[in-house]
Amino acid sequence: MKKKVTAAFMIGVLVVGVLNGCGKGGDGSAFSGAPSGTETGTEEEYDNGYALDAPAQEWEEKAEKGESYAESCYDFGKKNTDSEAYSQWEEKGFSSVMNEPLSTFSADVDTASYSNLRRMIREGYSIGDIPEGAVRIEEMLNYFSYDYNEPEGSEPFGVTAQIGACPWNSDAQLLMLGLQTEKIDYAQAPPSNIVFLLDVSGSMGDYNKLPLLQEAFGMLAENLTEKDRVSIVTYASEDKVVLEGVSGDKTTKILSALNTLEAGGGTYGSKGIEKAYKIAEENFIIGGNNRVILATDGDLNIGMTTEEELEELISEKKESGIFLSVLGFGTGNIKDNKMEILADKGNGNYAYIDSLREAKKVLSEEMTATLLTICKDVKLQAEFNPAVVESYRLIGYENRRLEKEDFADDTKDAGEIGAGHRVTVMYELILKDPLPAVSEEEIDGLKYADNYREELRTSGSGNRALEEEWLTVSIRYKKPAEDESSLLQYPVGYESYEEGPDDDFKFAAAAAEFGLLASHSNYPEDASLKHVLSVLKGMELEDEYKAEFADLVRQIRDNE
Repeated sequence: MKKKVTAAFMIGVLVVGVLNGCGKGGDGSAFSGAPSGTETGTEEEYDNGYALDAPAQEWEEKAEKGESYAESCYDFGKKNTDSEAYSQWEEKGFSSVMNEPLSTFSADVDTASYSNLRRMIREGYSIGDIPEGAVRIEEMLNYFSYDYNEPEGSEPFGVTAQIGACPWNSDAQLLMLGLQTEKIDYAQAPPSNIVFLLDVSGSMGDYNKLPLLQEAFGMLAENLTEKDRVSIVTYASEDKVVLEGVSGDKTTKILSALNTLEAGGGTYGSKGIEKAYKIAEENFIIGGNNRVILATDGDLNIGMTTEEELEELISEKKESGIFLSVLGFGTGNIKDNKMEILADKGNGNYAYIDSLREAKKVLSEEMTATLLTICKDVKLQAEFNPAVVESYRLIGYENRRLEKEDFADDTKDAGEIGAGHRVTVMYELILKDPLPAVSEEEIDGLKYADNYREELRTSGSGNRALEEEWLTVSIRYKKPAEDESSLLQYPVGYESYEEGPDDDFKFAAAAAEFGLLASHSNYPEDASLKHVLSVLKGMELEDEYKAEFADLVRQIRDNE
């Protein structure tokens, strides 16, 4: 193992909304002055804008009282967040290897938590303002790309392992595991039967909900081809079939149908879900990608509305071989708990769209990963060697944990991974015996440096961490159309240890450290914004999304 758009159509109300909303441009600079609703704005401001649906009149009234534009944004966002809903879970501390040698959990490629957190930071939130349950560290890690090993042979995953000193816990080592699926050009992918299931209820009326949704799905439609089938189902107080089984190359027809949508009424989401699955079944493509993409703020208030009812409904529907992905929109009344349940139980992924830029990332740049499932019910299990590791702590994945017996149980639901997706996992490890106190700097330059290293690895130190495997990573997965899982196993040992970890490791560790703070972890140890910034400052962040992360950390520091 290796160490180590153009928018389809411009909707006037969205442009006005972005210009009238509170937020910052893609470069982190605040839009200046009081937006009048008649300003033109640059294309970059439009594409990268993080807008909040505060009416212009409200902040103008605040401005008259001497309150700043930023304060108006913050006050409005904080007021609306009171009706948002997030799942709660119990964070697990260190586990003794002697008592609990197996760590088992479901894979996750969702990214919604990170883009939602980004939205909060752009709105002026401090660390203390972030709602409990809103931050899932694994989704922060999985948002970014890393240079992981590609799959070899017939295996669906390339696996990368790297170990280094834990930046926030001087008593621990940090293990980073990466899974990478093969990247596939959408032109080479099987045909898709896609049902757009769109929430057009009254709660979607804000410009950063339905209008942004229309733009986002317009981007997706522009990339579909004649081999694909597209249907559009909407729901509010009632459901409606807007398009059914249209060829994917009928772009104008699809865009026209999207552009006619208007918001109003209640939210009978369960009825819409049932209708969407019915349409998907009627247009089912054998051997193809059959998927419902639900776009909503999650505020279901008619029919089946509880997490338990929705879980039961989707668990039943997924047996049809149709996958469900969920895209969250809007601010103020986000029901993150319901949207995550729908995606998890529907064999799909969950992303949050806070801007056109994010829509482009999810539905254009990562289109194949979003639409094409490579493996389903993917489970991971780490077995630690008690001769080397004394205790461990899995970072994140709290709501993905499984019992050890679930690993080999093919009836137990788990996560799905698309083409080109990455899964990143981090563990804090407390070793039974410390690593040698001698640093590479002390050895480097010696005539017999290589002999010295070899002596440390064998009899010289007596340190079993240098001689034995630290753990074995086991992966179970099913192919999309199969019900029986396959097993892969990868041993990890000192060969994965790096005195000077690469930039992927350092960046992921910085993201995890920030996640500990943003999630209000009970185990932050010495984690701090100052340290995260110091790590990021020392890196060349050419990736625009990683550079943006550094900007967000600086901004939330300034919000404190």
